[in-house]
Amino acid sequence: MSTPQPPMPQTAAPNWQAAPGAPYPVYTSPIPVKRTHLGHALASEWTKIRSVRSTMWTLGVFIVLVVGIGLATAALVAANAPDSDLAGENPLSFGFFGLLLGIMCIMTLGVLTTASEYGTGMIRTTMTACPSRGRVLLAKGIVFFAVAFTVTLVSAFVVALADVSILSAAREPSGEEWLKGTVGVSLFIALLGLLSLLVGSIIRHSAGAITIMIGVLLAPLVIALFMFSESLEDLRQALFEYSIPNQLSAFYSQSLTDTGPSGWDPLWIMLVVTAAAFAGAYALLEKRDV
Repeated sequence: MSTPQPPMPQTAAPNWQAAPGAPYPVYTSPIPVKRTHLGHALASEWTKIRSVRSTMWTLGVFIVLVVGIGLATAALVAANAPDSDLAGENPLSFGFFGLLLGIMCIMTLGVLTTASEYGTGMIRTTMTACPSRGRVLLAKGIVFFAVAFTVTLVSAFVVALADVSILSAAREPSGEEWLKGTVGVSLFIALLGLLSLLVGSIIRHSAGAITIMIGVLLAPLVIALFMFSESLEDLRQALFEYSIPNQLSAFYSQSLTDTGPSGWDPLWIMLVVTAAAFAGAYALLEKRDV
């Protein structure tokens, strides 16, 4: 004996209405349709970058390296160097060592922000949700740059305050030195991370893009160290001057050479290189299949 089934609720009939001047009715969806814009893409990319474990791990290691090595270097110098040797030193410059190692974390996160989606196939879902590929690339870049700059600025500022306190025998940094040693290096490192993101979009392979960026970071300086021929002296000098470690040290007025980029020059160089990489990544993204 079957149990009597309750009557099913009747669904509303589709709303078919004739458009003005149309010979036949068209369907009007009851769901409101909104025109998407960059804000939606930014919200999507922010959700992605803050919800994956790689972000927490890479930024966590970055903070440990920058703060830990920066404070350890200052403490070691304060314990072993006489006050007379520190009299003319800029105490902010001792944060350089932690930032140099921490750069690799920012570059890794930049690559993973784009390349990991190609590895998992998530990029197809992203492009389906937002067919405007340029908007997706721009949103990824904006969100990543904001995260990288904020984390680097906070870490560099904490190290700078601590180093000035630990190295009391050193001179007081000027206002411009404070600006370059905190905001300047943060912009430079964030742009380098953004360049890594664009290389990840171009290469579409996490390991390959990370390898390329580590080579960009270290190869020029290492190659220059083994150039002993006098005929290669000009090339050796250029590799020294434009290597990333030397450009980073320029923000602390501690350049490895007497010539080459100084002051804010490294920031403008990195800005031009990143803009060129963005143009290339955008062109390839529009041309290739996902």
